[in-house]
Amino acid sequence: MRDLKDWKGCPPPAPVTLEGRHVRLEPYDRERHLQALWDAFGGTAINPLLRYFTQPDFSGVADFDAWSESVIKSGWVREVIVDKADGRPVGMAHYMRPDPVNGVVEIGGIAHGPGMARSPLSTEAQYLLAKHVFEDLGYRRYEWKCHDGNAASKRTAARLGFTFEGIFRQHMLSKGENRDTAWFSIIDGEWPVIGKAFEAWLAPENFDAEGRQKRRLEDIRAEIAGEDSA
Repeated sequence: MRDLKDWKGCPPPAPVTLEGRHVRLEPYDRERHLQALWDAFGGTAINPLLRYFTQPDFSGVADFDAWSESVIKSGWVREVIVDKADGRPVGMAHYMRPDPVNGVVEIGGIAHGPGMARSPLSTEAQYLLAKHVFEDLGYRRYEWKCHDGNAASKRTAARLGFTFEGIFRQHMLSKGENRDTAWFSIIDGEWPVIGKAFEAWLAPENFDAEGRQKRRLEDIRAEIAGEDSA
């Protein structure tokens, strides 16, 4: 844990461009990204994709636009995930509920189109987002929250290195029903190991000729943690 006697807080997250090998994260621009994201999500096929989001189902791109403008106005910082292979948007993520005084921010509102399936794109995007928070902005705590019924999101959080902290019961209403929320976090003291594991997993030598991983991210992280504690 860092020495906090001279702690002065962190800057709030702002739209930023982050470059990786496979993806580029870029600030959301309504004119360039609205229709492109809607198409990447398959139009109204976005509704089952976002079944655990709290907003009502979208009937068309106008609903998606209105919701986007609402959450961005509320303080969500949207980053659009662009596949560098063809320059097309394939997903989105948001920095949410920042607490710069205490150095806490959440990543959420994450959605991936089919173009990110069975590829390293989503993992690299999450690495870039977390690295920016810890290494560029100096945050102490990075949160992941999801509907407790969203088993896929909970598995993803654990795979990425987030620690499960518990369930907030009756945390909110979602689509007119109760939502219990699962909370996860990464703290700054954990990031060096987690960041090294991301880099090792993303290295070209970790993939075979068909693009399949050779070693799991979880196994790489456990090995690095063991080496650092030896």
